[in-house]
Amino acid sequence: MDRRNFIKNGSLAGLSLTPIAKQSLTFSEKNTVNDSFPIEETSIEALQKAMQDGKLTSAQLVKIYLQRINDIDKNGPSINAVIELNPDALSIAENLDKERKAGKVRGPMHGIPILIKDNINTGDKMMTTAGSLALVGNYAANDAHIVAQLRKAGAVILGKTNLSEWANWRSTRSTSGWSSRGGQTKNPNMLDRGPCGSSSGSGAAVSANLCAVAVGTETDGSVIAPSSFNGIVGIKPTVGLLSRSGIIPISATQDTAGPMARTVKDAAILLGAMTGIDEADPVTLTSKGKIPDNYTQFLDANALKGKRIGIEQSFLHGHEAVVALYKNAIEILKQQGATIVEVNLLKETNPLGRAENIVLQYEFKDGINKYLATAKGKVHSLKELIAFNNANASTVMPYFKQELLELSEERGSLQDSAYKEALAKSTSARAIIDNLMHVQNLDAIAGTSIGPACCIDLINGDYDTGFYFCPPAAMAGYPHITVPMGAYLHLPVGLSFMGTAYSEPQLLSIAYAFEQASKKRAIPKYIPSFIPTKNII
Repeated sequence: MDRRNFIKNGSLAGLSLTPIAKQSLTFSEKNTVNDSFPIEETSIEALQKAMQDGKLTSAQLVKIYLQRINDIDKNGPSINAVIELNPDALSIAENLDKERKAGKVRGPMHGIPILIKDNINTGDKMMTTAGSLALVGNYAANDAHIVAQLRKAGAVILGKTNLSEWANWRSTRSTSGWSSRGGQTKNPNMLDRGPCGSSSGSGAAVSANLCAVAVGTETDGSVIAPSSFNGIVGIKPTVGLLSRSGIIPISATQDTAGPMARTVKDAAILLGAMTGIDEADPVTLTSKGKIPDNYTQFLDANALKGKRIGIEQSFLHGHEAVVALYKNAIEILKQQGATIVEVNLLKETNPLGRAENIVLQYEFKDGINKYLATAKGKVHSLKELIAFNNANASTVMPYFKQELLELSEERGSLQDSAYKEALAKSTSARAIIDNLMHVQNLDAIAGTSIGPACCIDLINGDYDTGFYFCPPAAMAGYPHITVPMGAYLHLPVGLSFMGTAYSEPQLLSIAYAFEQASKKRAIPKYIPSFIPTKNII
């Protein structure tokens, strides 16, 4: 099932609208702490060493990223990834610098500036709106559990990122990266191309080096797809590894937050900082005893040796340029010692899509009504949200409507037999994946994450670029990692690795080994549009 058809049949999971017109590309190319310490593509490890050696402070780092956001996000190419900045970011960084000076370093995230998606509660001076004008003024009383974990780890929350409104659960003809509050986010690799969704701003911000790392959320594809489109690493963890309390919901069965980074190691560091049991989200109890102290311990450049990797057979056909990238990635896996086994997972899981759609409709209605009941926005139920959107259609729905909200409102309770039957069918993806991996003795299943980025089209909405590999892991609640495997005409494409529940350590080791052998991450060039001339090739 491709992403466009999934939206039509179901879903994926403070700025004004910036018109998609040709803009000046005059912006600060040189963003450095000093002449010997470039900020672009700098890893968490390198930032920590610089702070440890006294070459950099967290406060200085915050200022550098704020300047870069001004130069690239708000001006110049105007990526429009950041929806709101944290007014307390600098003071938080200064306090963390004092801790470091006193000999206290909380861990690898100490003093590291991050951005988080605007559907995640922060109990501070920033709003949580899911990109919707209906939730303007929603200042959460408390941090989401993962935000509390990040603060405890010493992360500096620099701001919030734009997203596809309501995490892309609004319309069957949506344009990814657009929200009524935030406007349109662009893909930094090519500015008239979409960043995908729904974690659009997080993906674009990481790719454009507007932060060290970022947090996204996913129901079906919303971490993996924008990571692939923007040319970065994304992890959709096992549902239960990270708490969902304090995150605006779509599906209690499929929702999870996930790290987005430029390297597998940085993503592993961020993942570890967010884990933890949360009694407010009982599903996290399933992770008890399954959370390692440090995910980076599993990163081994030789990890592919002796591994059996299932590769999705259907992706060996289609767009010739994407197929070529996929085949090259498979050759790299072989060269690193992996045994390749062709599988056809999507043939078995694609028929479950209709049931998944029904599950999301029921669970969205149940979850969003609970969230809105205590939120501080303009609406307190799904019914009120639909009415608000209709009353403010010229600003809230100028390009596409709210069919998915309306379909969800028509659903009954989670006690309905239709819901229970659909849930049993969609979650049967777990047995399908488990059985395939057992019968074929696989360590992971790989496939093209999604095709190259489509053009931003506010008239017709997103269109299919093929090769969509997110639904199986999404329906199963299983882990899924994407790593850049190359680009076609400057548009990145990711390679996915997925496995069974709580197999993050093994998937991280495999993804890291592929990353180290391939080195396909490329710095965005902010190309305005694809014009086949010598100056962009």
